[in-house]
Amino acid sequence: MAVRKLKPVTPGQRHKIIGTFEDITASVPEKSLVFGKKSTGGRNNTGKMTVRYRGGGHKRKYRLIDFKREKDGVPAVVKTIEYDPNRSARIALLFYADGEKRYIIAPNGLQVGTKLMSGPEAAPEIGNALPLANIPVGTVIHNIELRPGQGALLVRSAGNFAQLTSREGSYCVIKLPSGETRKILSACKATVGSVGNSDHALEQSGKAGRSRWLGRRPHNRGVVMNPHDHPMGGGEGRQSGGHPRSRTGLYAKGLKTRAPKKHSNKYIIERAKK
Repeated sequence: MAVRKLKPVTPGQRHKIIGTFEDITASVPEKSLVFGKKSTGGRNNTGKMTVRYRGGGHKRKYRLIDFKREKDGVPAVVKTIEYDPNRSARIALLFYADGEKRYIIAPNGLQVGTKLMSGPEAAPEIGNALPLANIPVGTVIHNIELRPGQGALLVRSAGNFAQLTSREGSYCVIKLPSGETRKILSACKATVGSVGNSDHALEQSGKAGRSRWLGRRPHNRGVVMNPHDHPMGGGEGRQSGGHPRSRTGLYAKGLKTRAPKKHSNKYIIERAKK
């Protein structure tokens, strides 16, 4: 996966840097794993706007992704690598030996035709999903579960990876992309390798219109609003706005919002570095 910088033939292309899509092998998704996705535009069930700066955007279809990888012992072949409008990573279509088809998040270096497996007896190779207890220490992993059988919750976006650093009894110590080090049960599954499409971080939209295609509306700062609209608004001329805070008055920088008595705090060994 690489990126290409466009020549400034038009103003919108002056700063535009986009992916090459050279790794994608299919343009139409698998019909049995797709359903329509309804966008809310930031409105709740009564039509009231609850999230600002959302709305519009291109119509999308949701691809069902297998985050659980519970088909243990059944070999699968990678049939295609596809684009997914709902996430930054690419997805891979697997054809299992029993005839079932499933999508997974495509790891870095995954090729069409590769054979994959999941389960305790699977080899710790790229794309294989196995319990943390069976993964060698020092291995780069992604798609990590927090509870056995729950499905992957951690390390799913493009270019991300975690590392299994050590073992402590029935737990494994994982270093996450944020810098946080935490304990996760050894029975939880993870996928070997890092998430693909690592050049996603280098992309630049080049124009406001590309943000609109993604469903993002113009975002105006609190400092330029009136006191009625935002705690940082008002003042004669260009006032600084005071201490950064949200529209509801919560401090926006430095205020710890994590619950001090949260049950999972005891599993965190080292917090993410600021």
